[in-house]
Amino acid sequence: MTLPFLAGHEPWIQALAGLALMSLLAMSARWLAHWLLQRSLRRSADTLQGRWSRVFLHRTVLGRLARVTPSLVVQLTVGAIPHLPDTANAVIRNVAVALTVLHLVRVLMALLDALHEEHEGRGRSEKAPTRSIKSHVQLAKLALVMLGGIVIVAALIDRSPLILLSGLGAMSAVLMLVFKDTLLSFTAGLQLASNDMLRVGDWIEMPQLGADGDVIDIALHTVKVQNWDKTITTIPTWRLMSESFRNWRGMSEAGGRRIKRTLRLDAGSVRFLDEDEIARLKRIALLRPYLERKEQDVREANETLATRLGELAVAPANRRRLTNLGTFRAYVDAYLRKHPGIHKEMTLMVRAMEPSSEGVPMEIYCFTGTTAWVQYEGIQSDIFDHLLAILPEFGLRLYQNPTGHDIDQGLATRLARDQAGTRSA
Repeated sequence: MTLPFLAGHEPWIQALAGLALMSLLAMSARWLAHWLLQRSLRRSADTLQGRWSRVFLHRTVLGRLARVTPSLVVQLTVGAIPHLPDTANAVIRNVAVALTVLHLVRVLMALLDALHEEHEGRGRSEKAPTRSIKSHVQLAKLALVMLGGIVIVAALIDRSPLILLSGLGAMSAVLMLVFKDTLLSFTAGLQLASNDMLRVGDWIEMPQLGADGDVIDIALHTVKVQNWDKTITTIPTWRLMSESFRNWRGMSEAGGRRIKRTLRLDAGSVRFLDEDEIARLKRIALLRPYLERKEQDVREANETLATRLGELAVAPANRRRLTNLGTFRAYVDAYLRKHPGIHKEMTLMVRAMEPSSEGVPMEIYCFTGTTAWVQYEGIQSDIFDHLLAILPEFGLRLYQNPTGHDIDQGLATRLARDQAGTRSA
């Protein structure tokens, strides 16, 4: 083929002119494609509200797609250049094919980035933790790069990609060794995702790795946890499947956070209540229904004992009586059920546990109506501040190990007693 306006010129001049025209046409095609994609389709993307339209019409995707046109134009027109040697024709065509594959791979990678961005943006807009697809996106990119590299090399050497793939089969053992961590991490990521074990935003604890905080990123090889002291702990993905960790997502979804704390009471302060003390405690509104009911139960039980035991029923040891410990336990239960910060539909229990050398433990087990850390700690502190302050009303004391002040006070009391005895003598 000969260009009309170059008829009569030397063949090499016609070939150079054809190459120049081909280059000009390729650049013009790229400019036109860029203008059409960025102007026309971007306006459509701004108008459309669909999720997939925002992915496929993403600015980066369209920009990279426009770069595919020059190499396509070269492939279509290089055969029409007059007097171009067959060797040069083949080299130019092969390079153009390789560039086309390269730009198509970059387009697909931009699509994956746009999909990940849309997924993460949707999770943030819904204000809820979302399953991360970052590891899947990274693996897909790795596969695209490997496959694209094979096709590009095959195009440059003008051989079938199947030949290179058959050669890679013989190197499978080496590839397995090189990509061992990648395969382990990908398998672990699939198991974490399929079993819904981990999401971005979950609070997890993994003491053996020093992780205690929110998951901020789930990638192919690593999971990043921002601890409460704002440090970042990076955990290999595969270790989340080979070792145990605690996920607090269930607590957040339930809407209540557990309080499980013990008051240790001095066993020497536990005793029976007399009539005056019961009358005084009846003035506490939370206790009045309980005391009236228990008084009725005690009276009926003692009448039954009197009929059965006769004169022996007069002995205090043979009669039913209320204790200050049991009454305090009933008060704590009533107080928690009326407290506005306690979740009423979850387990609420106040129990006396086995006495030990450190007193009589009384455990408070309940859930707050919020999972926020600051509010939770405030509610818990208010409850125990009140319970510690009201202990003397029931004649109870909190157990604690002797301090220097206790010893000084005991010695001072003994010294005063000895001096008083000396003066009286």
